[in-house]
Amino acid sequence: MSKENLKICYIGGGSRNWAWVLMQDLAFEKDIRGTIELFDINHNDALVNEKIGNKLMEKHNFDRWKFHANSSLSDALIDSDFIFISILPGDFEEMAIDVHLPEKYGIYQPVGDSAGPGGIIRAIRTIPQYRHIAREIQKYAPDAWVINYTNPMSVCTRTLYKEFPGIKAFGCCHEVFNTQHLLASVVEKAGFADEGSIRREEIKVNVLGINHFTWIDKASWKDVDIFPVYMEFADENADTGFLRTPPPGIDADEIERFRLFKSAERVKMDLFQRYGLIAAAGDRHLAEFCPPDWYLSSPEAVKNWGYTMTPVSWRIKDREKLKQKAASYSEGTQLMTPVLSEEEGIKIVKALIGLGDLVTNVNYPNRGQIPDLPADAVVETNAVFSRDSISPVVTDGFPADVRALIMHHLLTQEGIVEAVYENDMDKAFRIFSLDYAVQKLPLSDAGALFDEMCSKTLN
Repeated sequence: MSKENLKICYIGGGSRNWAWVLMQDLAFEKDIRGTIELFDINHNDALVNEKIGNKLMEKHNFDRWKFHANSSLSDALIDSDFIFISILPGDFEEMAIDVHLPEKYGIYQPVGDSAGPGGIIRAIRTIPQYRHIAREIQKYAPDAWVINYTNPMSVCTRTLYKEFPGIKAFGCCHEVFNTQHLLASVVEKAGFADEGSIRREEIKVNVLGINHFTWIDKASWKDVDIFPVYMEFADENADTGFLRTPPPGIDADEIERFRLFKSAERVKMDLFQRYGLIAAAGDRHLAEFCPPDWYLSSPEAVKNWGYTMTPVSWRIKDREKLKQKAASYSEGTQLMTPVLSEEEGIKIVKALIGLGDLVTNVNYPNRGQIPDLPADAVVETNAVFSRDSISPVVTDGFPADVRALIMHHLLTQEGIVEAVYENDMDKAFRIFSLDYAVQKLPLSDAGALFDEMCSKTLN
């Protein structure tokens, strides 16, 4: 790999989310250069992003990066050094079934993409797509590093390895970053630093768990052990919550997004008081991984716990706004103003080509980094990235009570992959019926829900 001539294949290259984040981050990048091959099943969306990316580079980072929309996945993959994957399995119409159909059975899901009935059905829909992607990578770019952003993160990454055991893949998620921001606020409010003075990266955390149900068992800032400070914070705020205000200067769309994704962090604090570990994902995700009577028994309970459910109708409405914005960007009637994100994809790329080591959280097959969870299951821990190498950081594992919660979902993920590989929908249903949220239903209702979700999203 040459830092002056990298080839990155972007599967899902018509994205108006992750692809735009990548474009904007590359607008600030001075150490590496190359070509981004954009592949999308909707080729027109990739063509639009080709125009947007090249216009952005012409203005902000001339001649370092070129974007090219490729209608052939094989051509896009050949000779790639890195492959980014961020796809929507199905469309928002299918996602609406994942998230909202269970509501008629009294099952509520704030996100519905990783756990619960929505996460399971989405996984069934996604696994065949990832099997195909893995086979194409094995055929055309077997030595490339693969960075997955698609949910369900654990299942997608597990499928890549099951289909192509020699793949060099891992999943990236920013949920831990948001928890680091919270811990920075906690340290500042305790008087150890001025408000807003601590950068996220200064909060050192030991990460362990599975994606969207991730935990921290050690945290520090400089010489400050954060756990006693966080305990005081939780004791003071567990009942009332801690709600951060929107950052200054954001537009109306961002204000609406902030409102829809806001959290009073009460679920995090409650889990800390239960188990003594810091839950390191958003409350919307954490709630879905717990028995529903804890935090998700009703919309009123969700409101009481201080977080929100994101309706798919909002996502559809937001997509239309982004389509209009994409047209304006590509036609040149509006200019994309690059904002450097906190995503670490480019930092990881630089570490893997030898431009300095990086420690960050990743989703990767368990090779002993969490010794009390099954081997090869995809787990989330810190890892050290260096030249052409990823070395997961070994943890001490979990206390039995937290491990029991995690194993429920980890075995569901493993079982669903197995069921799809065997084309055994009866097995898939048996796994579905054991989900925390589905368990409360009579078996006949669980079967009716499963059949209806499958018939509306898998055919």
